Parts: sequence; C-alpha cells; structure tokens
Amino acid sequence: MNQDRLIAIYDKTHGYCHICHKKLSLRNYGVHGAKGSWHIEHSIPKAKGGTDHLNNLFPACIPCNLEKGISHTNTVRKRNGVTRAPYSKAKKDKLKNDNMLGLGALGFVIGAGIYGPLGGIIFAVLGSEIGKKVSLKR
Repeated sequence: MNQDRLIAIYDKTHGYCHICHKKLSLRNYGVHGAKGSWHIEHSIPKAKGGTDHLNNLFPACIPCNLEKGISHTNTVRKRNGVTRAPYSKAKKDKLKNDNMLGLGALGFVIGAGIYGPLGGIIFAVLGSEIGKKVSLKR
C-alpha cells in the first residue's frame, strides 16, 4: 500500500478507529497484536458493491474490522455506542474555531448589554477562551 494513501486514510479520523474510536498507531498498520494496530476498512464492503475509492476507506482497529465483516458500518458502530466516524484534525480545528467565534460573539453581546463596550470586549475574550476548550468528541 502506498504510504501517502495510508496516511490519508489514517488522517480521515485523526488516527482513531472509525468504529469504536480507539486510538490507532500509524506505524502499526496490519501488525496483528501490536498496540494500536489497524486495517483499512471498507465502509461499504466490497462484497456489497463497495469500492476502493478513498471516500469508502476508513481506519479500523483489527478487532473491529474483523468483527464487522460485511455488516453495515452503522450497525457495528451502534454496538460500540457511537454514531459516526471520529472527526479529522481539519474538522476538529474548524469546529474549535467556530466555537471560539460563536462564543466570543455571544460573550460580546452579553457583556456589552450588561457592562457596555468594555464589558463586551472582556466577555468576548472569555467566550472565545471557553469556545477553545469546549470538548469535541473525536
């Protein structure tokens, strides 16, 4: 497998199994028994018409990939208590930025309404800091 393609697949979920959200190790691709070992998993199995197109390929820990077989991805995710694949780093960064902007703006409106322009600035900064720290599920 081409290393660039492996990295692209691994990065789609920021290095987490797309089924159970367990952390994976890039260097342990296909290494059975190693910590964070993983396979490339076809979200739509090839047996059911899935392709090798990048949008159908996700990283999955070896136990999840073997357990899934030709089952539907959502069915197996539900068994693990998750509803979607983990976010990529780019998606996490965008969500964090959106949280900072949204909570900063909210802070400004609240602060300015109560304490005037200076209060708006102070609350905007506080809102942005809170937005940075809002937990984003993988």
